[in-house]
Amino acid sequence: MKKRILFVDDDQRVLDALRRTLHSQRDLWEVTCVACPKAAWEMVLETPFDAVVADVQMPGMSGLELLARIRATPRTRDVPVIVLTGLAARELKRQALNLGAADLLSKPVEPEDLVARLRNVLRLKDYEDALRTQNEVLEERVRARTRDLLHARLDIIWRLGKAAEHRDDATGNHVIRVGCTSRVIAEMLGKDPDFVETLFLAAPLHDIGKIGIPDAVLLKRGPLSPGEWEVMKRHCQIGARILREDGIAKTAFWEWRDPSAAPDDPDQKNPFLEMAASIAMAHHERWDASGYPRGLAGEEIPPEARIVAISDVFDAVCSRRPYKEAYDEDRALEIIRDGEGTHFDPDVLAAFLDSLPEIRSIRERFADTTRPRTSIEETADEADPVRR
Repeated sequence: MKKRILFVDDDQRVLDALRRTLHSQRDLWEVTCVACPKAAWEMVLETPFDAVVADVQMPGMSGLELLARIRATPRTRDVPVIVLTGLAARELKRQALNLGAADLLSKPVEPEDLVARLRNVLRLKDYEDALRTQNEVLEERVRARTRDLLHARLDIIWRLGKAAEHRDDATGNHVIRVGCTSRVIAEMLGKDPDFVETLFLAAPLHDIGKIGIPDAVLLKRGPLSPGEWEVMKRHCQIGARILREDGIAKTAFWEWRDPSAAPDDPDQKNPFLEMAASIAMAHHERWDASGYPRGLAGEEIPPEARIVAISDVFDAVCSRRPYKEAYDEDRALEIIRDGEGTHFDPDVLAAFLDSLPEIRSIRERFADTTRPRTSIEETADEADPVRR
């Protein structure tokens, strides 16, 4: 394709001379000459020119102003501009360079100089365009790879959470609802976007430690003995240990794949795993220090664990388990409200209640096929409707 070059000069004689000078390049260049700088600016906005050659001193709009507009407009900022100036116009030349002129030519213009300068400018623009296209392709590849990695990460997180939950919730979407509900509450509390996203991803792993609890305890339909309760409580430490401990596999992988690409700091913590471990360890702590495993109180409990605690309890109360049927929402909300200031952080509880419309939508979208209890029916473990 021919290169499009725009010449702007209020002196028609100069334009005629430029047109004659470039006649020999007519097979390579498509030349447009404009005497009005304002009209030239309109043409630059509408036509993808490969270069602009403009005089400095013109009525209505100077060449420097035209140059400034071209540089300030995203769609035209990469168009090279050659500025024509008088021999003694040193200050104007300095201003043109400061504004981003690609080259300077002094009047009267030597035809050979003009052709040579234009060739250089167009060649440089071709290189820049090719580099920009290559960068765009690489950036799209990076974006695609990042999307693929995110999808893979999400798959692993959800499936790992479901693997633990599957042992006492074989057909439900409990971990998905807990993640979504926790996100909504965090947004209502005004948490920053990074916290919200990490919480959304980490919350489904809150009960990963159930993997280490024997079926005789986890699936028991009757009340747990004191010894069995101690075993059940261990799932908090087991989950935190799974999520925090460094794996030998990571070291082995980098030794095989590329030792030079291994993290500079082997002790550097992964923010996602750190939050997931914090939730696994502390989501059964209670505001009044009556929870487990460490008996933390109030703000000693990490904020992410306080949020997941109420999300987990509400969804568990509303869901069927081997040891209980599902309660309806009214009874579930009664249990939640009764925990204000004892089980739950009052601020988190308020955010939960304010978010109820969206939480209901989440429960409807990711619903289980269970029969809700419309009354408090007697069960083998009625004293603790949610065995956690």
